[in-house]
Amino acid sequence: MSKVIVIGGGIVGCLTALTLTRCGHQVTIVERNQIAAQTSGESSWAGAGVLLPLLPWMYKDEVNALSMRGAGLYPEICQQLLHETGIDPEYTQSGMLLLPEHLNAALAQAWCQENHQPFTIASSSYIAGQGIAQKGIAEQGLKIEHSNQNGLLLGAVAQVRPPNLLQALKASLLQNAVKLIEHTELMPLKSSQKINSWTTTTGDALTGDQFVVTSGAWSFDLLKETAAQLNIKPMRGQILLYKQPTPVLQHIVYSNGFYIVPRRDGYLLAGSTLEDVGFDYSTTEVVKQELQSKAEAILPSLKNTPIIKHWSGLRPGTPDNIPTIAAHPTIKNLFLNTGHFRYGLTMAPASAERLANLIGD
Repeated sequence: MSKVIVIGGGIVGCLTALTLTRCGHQVTIVERNQIAAQTSGESSWAGAGVLLPLLPWMYKDEVNALSMRGAGLYPEICQQLLHETGIDPEYTQSGMLLLPEHLNAALAQAWCQENHQPFTIASSSYIAGQGIAQKGIAEQGLKIEHSNQNGLLLGAVAQVRPPNLLQALKASLLQNAVKLIEHTELMPLKSSQKINSWTTTTGDALTGDQFVVTSGAWSFDLLKETAAQLNIKPMRGQILLYKQPTPVLQHIVYSNGFYIVPRRDGYLLAGSTLEDVGFDYSTTEVVKQELQSKAEAILPSLKNTPIIKHWSGLRPGTPDNIPTIAAHPTIKNLFLNTGHFRYGLTMAPASAERLANLIGD
């Protein structure tokens, strides 16, 4: 049994730790904040939890392979977590409705057919029945480019609720004897052929046989002296939370870079942005108004509905959304599972599998 230190307690880190534990390793997670806490800046709890890239036909095969594998593992993961912990991650097969604005229907349908993703044509009357106003979309500058007003419904697309998922993962980790070290930051790693310990900012040394970096947007700062080619930077995303006055929306709705995600209890998420602002996780009034206008244009029932919460998270931005899941090129017992950008939650189960295979027994 080897001792593995996982650095980063987001969804990727937690699933990596749980997978390694079930492979027989003794695992410790080190987290700079508190695992499963709704902490400003953390992308794991801040995201929408959609289990598919928003337009998968626009992404490279590497992204879709990890995402589809990860999405396929979530039903079993969520069922097991609910059974073990009593906390429901709210896995829900809500489907995703793609509105006609800027939708290349031919490309989308070809991808769905090739990848065995079921779809149906969503007529304008069906879209209207969801409470969606296409006229309002056009008025907000989301130009309707095609005369065909049909959308596309990907009925198999599911979602989970990230805060619930994190809470369930934390409870499961504790039940499986994973040691959690919270509110602990590490110093940037120095060059070495092998590391036996990693020093915290308070001078303590954490010892292990293998080390795994799952620190998302903070990964580059930890590895900047040993992995200069690691191309990860924080990308801020802001999002709004509503409570539907009358629950109408059944599906996740996507239009021109913007999505609305309905939860089981009637809450709605509306977002989000992609902002290159460094480690600034503040929210802005300008973005709040932009998101509000887009949400109301798609779903007029939200007009005069108060915004319950407005928050942001920092995603680990990478070229083409492709993460790094690999052994470090020079440090023999250091591994990376990071840089998942917008789809860390979706890719996390498959990424954890790959990482566990790299470490081995």
